[in-house]
Amino acid sequence: MKVSVIGTGYVGLVTGTCLAETGNEVICVDIDENKVEKMKKGEVPIYEPHLDVIFERNIKANRLQFTTSLDEGLEHGDIIFLALPTPEGEDGSADLKYILGVADEIGKKITSYKVIVDKSTVPVGTSEKVREAISKNTSVDFDVVSNPEFLREGFAVDDFLKPERIVVGTQSERAIKFMKKLYQPYVRSGNPIIIMDEKSAELTKYAANSFLATKITFMNEIANFCEKVGADVDKVRIGMGTDSRIGKRFLFPGIGYGGSCFPKDVKALHKSGLNSDYNFKILDSVIEVNATQKTILIPRIRTYFKNNLKDKKIAIWGLAFKPETDDIREAPALFIIDALLKEGAKIIAFDPEAMPNVERKLGSEISYAKDMYSALENADALVICTEWSIFRTPNFEKLNSNMNSSVIFDGRNLYDVDEVSKEVEFYSSIGR
Repeated sequence: MKVSVIGTGYVGLVTGTCLAETGNEVICVDIDENKVEKMKKGEVPIYEPHLDVIFERNIKANRLQFTTSLDEGLEHGDIIFLALPTPEGEDGSADLKYILGVADEIGKKITSYKVIVDKSTVPVGTSEKVREAISKNTSVDFDVVSNPEFLREGFAVDDFLKPERIVVGTQSERAIKFMKKLYQPYVRSGNPIIIMDEKSAELTKYAANSFLATKITFMNEIANFCEKVGADVDKVRIGMGTDSRIGKRFLFPGIGYGGSCFPKDVKALHKSGLNSDYNFKILDSVIEVNATQKTILIPRIRTYFKNNLKDKKIAIWGLAFKPETDDIREAPALFIIDALLKEGAKIIAFDPEAMPNVERKLGSEISYAKDMYSALENADALVICTEWSIFRTPNFEKLNSNMNSSVIFDGRNLYDVDEVSKEVEFYSSIGR
């Protein structure tokens, strides 16, 4: 099939590349000329495991092309994906200016039937707004479909190629046929293509992400309570997770959730509720607790150093909001770094992938290490913010010899408390 993807951010690029992988002819459109030129040369602008391999393969096969021309994209595709940013507004709502701006242009330019697919995460009712924006400028027949993505950063290629489910929101039989034909190669093992109305599809994505964020936040509260009463959150987590009604996933406590989805989607759903005269009280708490959780280690660090962090050298392991990505949006590490800098500490950080993004944001406010152990040289403490696998089994002899004092504040509970306590001078984790 002929497909165009408008926007080559994280979602758009993964979508376009993975659709090309099953034989579709895909054109990706982006206004950034420099980015488009680099992609034409085979350069992947984001870090996502396995994406580079299929990206290069499909460019060579001429199934994946890039352009800055919206006209070219609209002329090519029978299915037009809108994978555009929906940044958080000042009031927490999702800003639809990019989507509606492109929708307005689509109405001026299409000359034949198109299926317009909202791939971005958008509030309930967006499909109606997109339909109105297009129809005011054209009499050509078209359909608008809500098709939310459920891609986990670090696993996005597998999630797209082997989805647990595909949600398609439309009441048009013609559009349903297009979408089923497009997605059939991805559900050969029997996972469902779920057809529903547009509003339900839009809400499904927000509901799923907000529920997962709530699950994480609940466990963080349990962890904080464990510390008050002397319980071990790891044992509580295992005891809970073996209940099939609850499940084992998203029960790991830590320093809060970040990224491009959970923080924005929770706030957007909460704001959508207020706009409809409904207050999601549980999301009020999720937002509040997560904001506090991101810097929950700071009082501990302050107490350890007797309220004097000035000129203390603090090493940071992990800058991305989660492992296997270079995404630093709403990353807890950034909140911790900001708090430590305000206390007068000196920061040296290491992350396998995210350091260039942090350097673009913070510049020389902090230092950047070439590897995880050089970050520890003459450090007074280590703060672990991201659970990259390379941090899970460190060489403690090297750690002890490099640091002034082997003091670890572990925001991701990477180590067994009893075992690590034999290796280092001081160890603090979450809920244990």
